Amino acid sequence: MAEDDPGVPDAVARALRALESQVGTPRLDRLWIFPPLRNGRRETGVLAAGCYTDSDRRLLVTLAYRSEETGKGIAFESTFQEEGEAPADRLPRIMEGVVRRLDGGAGDPRSIRVEGDPATFRQIVQELDPHPGPGPQE
Repeated sequence: MAEDDPGVPDAVARALRALESQVGTPRLDRLWIFPPLRNGRRETGVLAAGCYTDSDRRLLVTLAYRSEETGKGIAFESTFQEEGEAPADRLPRIMEGVVRRLDGGAGDPRSIRVEGDPATFRQIVQELDPHPGPGPQE
């Protein structure tokens, strides 16, 4: 059963850190964390974020990741992409459309307001990281 697959316990936290390294916490307005797809000790997933711009619009970015726990450690790779800009109030509807097109696939994304706050971002990462603290460098 897919829910029983362990995946890679810290993969989402690693993906969040990779996203943060691309855009910086002060630019993060809102996050959408899509449920990962797990197969044994392999995991793939997607994060989306609305990032502040110089106007009242938001830049929508995505980070797709793949992680695998091997006998030699954890392999992690990610791909960051800027998707485009939209008015801030439209991003939740855009995400609803994405979920609708997925046809209920893995479930609804978790939506989190960061509003550029480093403490909020750290709290999210800590919540999703079973081994907090300085991890291995990617």
